[in-house]
Amino acid sequence: MDATLVLVHKKPELGVGKQRLATRFGTELTLQIAQALLACAFEDAAEWPGPVVLAPASQNDERWAWARAKRFSSQCKVVPQISGNLGQRLNVLDDTLRHEKNKRTQLIYIGSDSPGLRPEDYAAVKAGLHENNAVLIPATDGGVVLMANRSRWPGLSKLPWSTDRLGIALSQLCQVEMGSVKKLQKGYDVDEPEDFFRLIDTLKNDDRPARRALCAFASDVALMLKISHNNKHA
Repeated sequence: MDATLVLVHKKPELGVGKQRLATRFGTELTLQIAQALLACAFEDAAEWPGPVVLAPASQNDERWAWARAKRFSSQCKVVPQISGNLGQRLNVLDDTLRHEKNKRTQLIYIGSDSPGLRPEDYAAVKAGLHENNAVLIPATDGGVVLMANRSRWPGLSKLPWSTDRLGIALSQLCQVEMGSVKKLQKGYDVDEPEDFFRLIDTLKNDDRPARRALCAFASDVALMLKISHNNKHA
């Protein structure tokens, strides 16, 4: 059965999410960054060869998500998250998808802030799921960029979400409770201003349209801040 891509995301809104970016960039520019990042995740969803699930963070965003889902294949659907910490939300989402009529078995979870993911990463994840119950792409900051499974997740609510201990804790939990886990080469997500500027190099040779736009946007922001800094010290 085709693996299902599950995009766990927030609706970009002013003052919502990415607060570490907002400290440096302000709320309006941070909103633009969030929109550009989500466009890259939607790009992956549009190109996905199998089923796609959009999982917005709130029931209130379900209509908004369905409007985006119509851009993708007929296999795309919307399943809003419940309230709770990320572990609780992922457990309920995972159980919901596994109890549907089509019996989804291979689920690949991504967020909206890892535009460095490439087709070869997804191919490696799919290959890993043939022999492992879980496949993870750790993040360089200690978190996790991608989570994939072919059997239900163990209880995730007590993991140290949003800390640099998450990746190791998640891997250990999967090893103990799921029996087999494969960790792929590390990636990174965009949490800090330095992560955003790192995209200039990461995406400079990427020919996917949303990535090209994000790379150009990051370059423009870097130039704008440099000019502002020079003017202040002139």
